Amino acid sequence: MSESDEHGPASDRPSALEVFLAWPLAAASHIAQTNIRLFETFLPPANPRPSRQLIFPWASPNTISLELGTMSLRNFSTRNDGRATLICAPYALHGATIADFATGHSVVEKLGQCGLSRLFLTEWRSATADMRYFTIDNYLADLNVAVDELVPPVDLIGLCQGGWLALVYAARFPNKVRRLVLVGAPVDIAAAKSSLSNFAADVPLGSFHELVRLGKGIVHGQQMLGLWGISHGPNEADATLQAGEAIEPPEREALVERFRQWHAETVDLPGSFFLQVVEWLFKDNRIAEGRFVALGQTVDLSKLTAPIYLLAGSDDEVVAVDQLFAAARLVGTRGEHVVKMIEACGHLSLFLGTEVLGRAWPDVAGFLLRDFNEPQAIAERKDAPAVGGRSIRKSIG
Repeated sequence: MSESDEHGPASDRPSALEVFLAWPLAAASHIAQTNIRLFETFLPPANPRPSRQLIFPWASPNTISLELGTMSLRNFSTRNDGRATLICAPYALHGATIADFATGHSVVEKLGQCGLSRLFLTEWRSATADMRYFTIDNYLADLNVAVDELVPPVDLIGLCQGGWLALVYAARFPNKVRRLVLVGAPVDIAAAKSSLSNFAADVPLGSFHELVRLGKGIVHGQQMLGLWGISHGPNEADATLQAGEAIEPPEREALVERFRQWHAETVDLPGSFFLQVVEWLFKDNRIAEGRFVALGQTVDLSKLTAPIYLLAGSDDEVVAVDQLFAAARLVGTRGEHVVKMIEACGHLSLFLGTEVLGRAWPDVAGFLLRDFNEPQAIAERKDAPAVGGRSIRKSIG
């Protein structure tokens, strides 16, 4: 029985926040069910903002090491020596600050506290008109430049939609990635159902093309924010951030307000990139089926033999547990070098939740720092006990 079976199937009623995270697909579903011209009439005016104008503040000190066409390479390092760890951020509705949201709610902060001193992050640019024809290859190519800048092999961490990109990159350039961590990332869409994969399956491809046409080659985050108009109350923010009752009311209010500000700030996607992701990943399942072409070569996941860590949320409505854990059977990594962990949380809590950051992410850091040539007590890595009343499961192989 898989870990996801033990926790039961994902709920058929996703939260507003997690459905909204799948906004481009949800918007296309709206188009498919509504008269196109009427939809176009009510669609809010486009207001694209390049990533350089994003104003949500970073929680941790950093500098920009490299400026590329698709990204800024953020440097959170505290030392200049040692192996580099690169976080591949999601490229979806919100910016890369999902990895450094606030003190106590930051992947970057936690990894630094756990001893990773050379830490970098891809901050993907919000698409502008001149980027509308950018494809997945543009992002893989710039990711390759960033890795070369850091001197490979690097340790690569892929978050959500940045996870499948990191996996494809690692399989395309296996000698450049020492260890790979995937968190809440879709790999095999056919392995299970989720709100994200259901949207993609139910909506005709032509509706996605129409969405791009309406945006003149860009899928606009602000348009979708205005169209859906979903608001998030303090209770939902509390559940995502796992702040707990110990936090003082003023601090809690400030944290909830920061969450609202973060949610309101969106990025735009190039239409060509978006359509490739929909068709190649969610419609055709090309990664899992061995038909994904990256930078001129068909990616063979079995050639990827690096140690791999898979972190999933049992209540994740966006990416089902088995959609991520399928990576374990697709890669060529030895079983004893594959770690799978499930946290009892939803999607965003994997990156923002205090409890997850305090429990799972130190384990991720330990995985990256561990010498795999040393004997490791399997009992320590098999079944972890319940912590703080929240069940977790960790397994090897």
